[in-house]
Amino acid sequence: MNIYRTHTCGALRKSDIGTEVVLSGWLHNRRDHGGVFFIDLRDHYGITQLVVQPESTFFDEITHLQKENVIRVEGVVERRDDDTINPKIDTGEVEVLVSAYEILGPAEPLPFAVFPEDDVAEDLRLKYRFLDLRRSELHKTIKLRSDIIARIRQKMVSLGFTEYQTPILTASSPEGARDFLVPSRLNPGSFYALPQAPQQFKQLLMVAGFDRYFQIAPCFRDEDARANRSPGEFYQVDIEMSFVEQDEVFAVIEELFADVFTTFSDKQIDSAPFVRIPYEESMLKYGNDKPDLRNPIVIREMTDIFDGSGFSIFANQIKKGAIVRALPVKGVADNPKKFFNGMIDWATSDEVGAGGLAYLIWKDDEIKGPIAKVLSKEELDEIGSRCDVGEGDVVFFVCDEKKKAVRIASKVRNKLGVDLNLLDPNVFKLCWIVDYPMYEENEDTGAVEFSHNPFSMPQGGMDALLNGDPLSVLAYQYDIVCNGEELSSGAIRNHRPDVMYKAFEIGGYTKEEVDEKFGGMINALKLGAPPHGGIAPGLDRLVMLIAGKENLREVVAFPMNQRAQDLMMGAPRPVSERQLIELSIRHELPDDED
Repeated sequence: MNIYRTHTCGALRKSDIGTEVVLSGWLHNRRDHGGVFFIDLRDHYGITQLVVQPESTFFDEITHLQKENVIRVEGVVERRDDDTINPKIDTGEVEVLVSAYEILGPAEPLPFAVFPEDDVAEDLRLKYRFLDLRRSELHKTIKLRSDIIARIRQKMVSLGFTEYQTPILTASSPEGARDFLVPSRLNPGSFYALPQAPQQFKQLLMVAGFDRYFQIAPCFRDEDARANRSPGEFYQVDIEMSFVEQDEVFAVIEELFADVFTTFSDKQIDSAPFVRIPYEESMLKYGNDKPDLRNPIVIREMTDIFDGSGFSIFANQIKKGAIVRALPVKGVADNPKKFFNGMIDWATSDEVGAGGLAYLIWKDDEIKGPIAKVLSKEELDEIGSRCDVGEGDVVFFVCDEKKKAVRIASKVRNKLGVDLNLLDPNVFKLCWIVDYPMYEENEDTGAVEFSHNPFSMPQGGMDALLNGDPLSVLAYQYDIVCNGEELSSGAIRNHRPDVMYKAFEIGGYTKEEVDEKFGGMINALKLGAPPHGGIAPGLDRLVMLIAGKENLREVVAFPMNQRAQDLMMGAPRPVSERQLIELSIRHELPDDED
């Protein structure tokens, strides 16, 4: 018999009334009701109410225990009075009359309360993360994360995939984000790198003939923190498939996501196949390649209408290469002038950087607004036609050089979506962004360079590389986006060495440079590689969406802070001189800046 418990704190029911039990857990809460003392005892599984009668020999002792002491109790299960039944917990119909108790783990004064869950500074929460994890909301979320991972594994196996592990100590990558480096004691002066992703290894598994691979893979990137990006490490559902085209990768992810989202959330999810949006179309309509499709606002191109128009501010900018983008919004014409002035103030702030924000209002069978009088009837009619406006609608306008105008229009669209409550919180809107450009022109040098993943297969293969304009070549690259969050990037891989050499040649690499930097991969491809492709959904972001959290640190058990510090374990921190000598390392700290 287990000396610490016969039942968990979430197990007791009416059928256990009269049973002698042993429970162990944390003292979650306590209440004194006219001499009778009540304790809520908590463990991982739930809460059970304990009753301590005033005649108990240990009454004074137990009533002075502070919260979060770990205790063991013995007692008999009793039925609660009808007026004290708690339907909010599974054990709410019963309580345990305590006959004996002992302290298993005494608790010193707490740096913050576990219950009630008051606001606590994030650094304090992270320093005492083990305590923070006892709080019910975070505890529930971390358990949800575990359940999601288990479901993903189950689903991937049912789809014919096999899980394989790939190395954690590997070679530094010349591309991508900064590596975390690990010095080698046995090879002085040389370093391993923690993998930014298992990309090359999973492709090599395809070359080795394993056909369908997946892994819940840890990845390491020395990047700055954001709300939707953890500094240091993160996990992804790494997937690779042989003898497939893009559609087959999409089908796997659509089935996986449909299963996971519907299992763990009551929100409505789009049915497969998910909408596919070419990259250029997404940049035009939404101003970015991770659109939140809950937002009904679609950006329109308006440069030709304002070119040579009476609105000289826009017309003069267009002569210098600027473009105009319009954002039509339904049914907001009755908003007060304060709303429009607020939008202009926000758009021209340093945060956004717009030179201004023009607008037109369709109201009372008139077209009003600051620029209405300087546009001709024909121009106003064309704007109305392109934007499909009607009574009560408003159109906002952004004018700037192309990249800046696209970025600002995206920000305006997102802000309007939030401020006007256009985003339905009860749906998951998913889409694929496809047809990414293979190359782009460097703004400073004019050189042609890779736009995204250099290892993707160009659409059209060798013929497109030999005979097409490099800036017109599209790649078999794709992202999957949910509610404005990029969940994953993927690609059909370039498995042909001849095509890869040519692709890198266009991107500015010599054959010798390719062999030096990517020799392991290209040598493998020379020995018989199948067509293959894959994707790697970010597990942390997936859990964040399902759990309805806005920060990744709320879905990771032991996250770092925004300065990439583990406040609980004190990492990173200096090591001893002896350790450095063993690793043949001599370090010199940068001078302090004034």
